[in-house]
Amino acid sequence: MNWNGQELLRQFLPSVLAYADGARVIVADNASTDDSVGVLRREFPGVELIQHAENLGFCEGYNHALRQVDAAYYVLLNSDVAVTPGWLQPLRALFAERPHLAACQPKIRSYAEPAKFEYAGAGGGYLDKLGYPFCRGRLFDTLEPDTGQYDDAQPVAWATGACMVVRAAAWHALGGLEKAFFAHMEEIDLCWRFWNAGYEVWYQGGSTVYHVGGGTLPKSNPRKTYLNFRNGLALVYKNLPKSELARVLITRVALDWVAAVRFLAQGATADARAILRAHRDFLHHRLYWKQRRQQAHPMLGVTERPGTYPGSLVWAYFVQGKHTFPALGIPSALAKQSQQPGANR
Repeated sequence: MNWNGQELLRQFLPSVLAYADGARVIVADNASTDDSVGVLRREFPGVELIQHAENLGFCEGYNHALRQVDAAYYVLLNSDVAVTPGWLQPLRALFAERPHLAACQPKIRSYAEPAKFEYAGAGGGYLDKLGYPFCRGRLFDTLEPDTGQYDDAQPVAWATGACMVVRAAAWHALGGLEKAFFAHMEEIDLCWRFWNAGYEVWYQGGSTVYHVGGGTLPKSNPRKTYLNFRNGLALVYKNLPKSELARVLITRVALDWVAAVRFLAQGATADARAILRAHRDFLHHRLYWKQRRQQAHPMLGVTERPGTYPGSLVWAYFVQGKHTFPALGIPSALAKQSQQPGANR
């Protein structure tokens, strides 16, 4: 997916083409106003191009594009990702081994600091009991160096949209990405829905790519703040079972207000206002979210979903000072599965 990323295409598309390993390379352009389309046609004539007439956002942009692609698997790849030799083989092998696998991601390292994990995905995506996302190798803004500690392959709560391989049949069965999200947390919602529908989501540490990150919106952008907080509420509302929903939603709203006050204390008034708008718009569209919730599959509880931390990440990080994934004491998802009744049948 590309939007006004002509220089990113020049920088990163060559590695994608060099290591495509026989896969089709398709760029979906989200109505760029720079010379992205011209660059693709002049400098990469062998790349297939899908042009959207308007900026459909990350979610509907992918949905619209992939309805036009006939393939068994899709690789969702940001335009600011550098891939490496042989990166596709371990991911393909994982799909071949696991017939219920719907999505997986490789290891995501930082392009700017290659020895460290990257914010978006790192060593596989997790959720805490309140639905806050984090990763092996990344808690909030704390990034671990990669010393081989996450070179394994195991189930996770979510795979990053920066580089995600998806089984096409599962994608279309669930309708792809939630278009109302526009962007941000859309892959977490999709993977949560995969688990609820009986599919699996995995991380494959035998494959590595490098991600720049922040290529579309800078980290402190109020628009990003708005999308993250609005979509965060929608995420838990859509996917949590009834037994957990009220408690989690009330707690999330309260913590959002704490975040707004913190932004005000830091002088970031635009970000504080973005949180208020996020809450207003979530409530304004509550009938839509209610319909989406009613369309969902049976919802797994917090103890039933792989890649879920049974505590509060906010409490662990800011109060208890646990700033790395190992400090949380989360057992391997595979070890946890093997301890469940009937796991070895």
